[in-house]
Amino acid sequence: MRLTRRRLNRTLLLRQHLLERVDRTPAEMVDHLVGLQAQESLPPYLSLAARLTDLDPWEVSRALESRELVRVLSLRDTVHLHLPADALTLPVWAAPVRERELRSSQTIGEARTVDRERFAAAVREVLADGPLPQRTMAARLAEHFPDYTAGQLGQVARVAEVLVQLPPRGCWKPTSSTAVAYDFAERWLGAALAEPDVPALVRRYLRAFGPATAADVTTWSGITRLAPVLKGMDDLVRHEDEDGKVLFDVDGAPIADEDVPAPVRLLGTYDNLWLSHAGRDRVTERERRNAWMGVTGAQASALFVDGWLEGLWRVEDDRVVVDLLRPLTRAEQAGLDEEVALVEALLAR
Repeated sequence: MRLTRRRLNRTLLLRQHLLERVDRTPAEMVDHLVGLQAQESLPPYLSLAARLTDLDPWEVSRALESRELVRVLSLRDTVHLHLPADALTLPVWAAPVRERELRSSQTIGEARTVDRERFAAAVREVLADGPLPQRTMAARLAEHFPDYTAGQLGQVARVAEVLVQLPPRGCWKPTSSTAVAYDFAERWLGAALAEPDVPALVRRYLRAFGPATAADVTTWSGITRLAPVLKGMDDLVRHEDEDGKVLFDVDGAPIADEDVPAPVRLLGTYDNLWLSHAGRDRVTERERRNAWMGVTGAQASALFVDGWLEGLWRVEDDRVVVDLLRPLTRAEQAGLDEEVALVEALLAR
């Protein structure tokens, strides 16, 4: 099947549950999306609120505290909110991405040359008695490796080891400090790290983000050389885009009609909706993306109107402030007003 760009747009929104909110638990949505981008604490809540009929933010906090959800460095070497099973496998799959980070990170600097075997043993010793705040962990590592700064060594530990960020980090409006504290993923979750089933991960990606190319899966995950994997999966079906490029998909996955209406949605910074395809054009034009990037990147959250990025927004004192990139129709403005009210009601909880 040859799919127009607009039809691919609507299909992505359909599979992301952004055409119509659904009645699911936060954990079920996190599972479907193979994690939520969570570099900051608020965006996962905004991503869930845009997709669920009713979100209780305290339910997400309770899930973090009960270890039913966990924050860990995974896809694209960024922090994601995951179910435990993914938190134990995706970082293993993403080990090459973290190695690239070790080689290139300016914050790690010369500490990238640290003896990795000795360093891993030192991290085990430092965390032997339980989790520690990042600064404490880094300071104790510096006692083992005085040639490097504590800040550098803390970054090495964050990238080289599979460590989870403990609550209250990521919880809803915590009353205590949200400074990052780390523990080993295996100890926190009571299970061992494991190699993932890569074809199964590809199918999950396609159910939530497809149809897609191998380059798209790489953009989403950071993992390269995936073309042979997709080509070797005999159960996948193949579509084409307007340029004739082959798009892989799960057999039976829904394809949206291109004229289905797409409601206004307010999404958080770095939502994977628009960071998971190589062309980055499923839901945005280049100039719109550049407006979001600003001088240093990620200057604001993204506003989607009729399926496309058409504005930026931010939170100031629990109020939504919107900067539109084009005038809205009366109906679009009404939709925006409804979404702003929903988000402000969430922020007030």
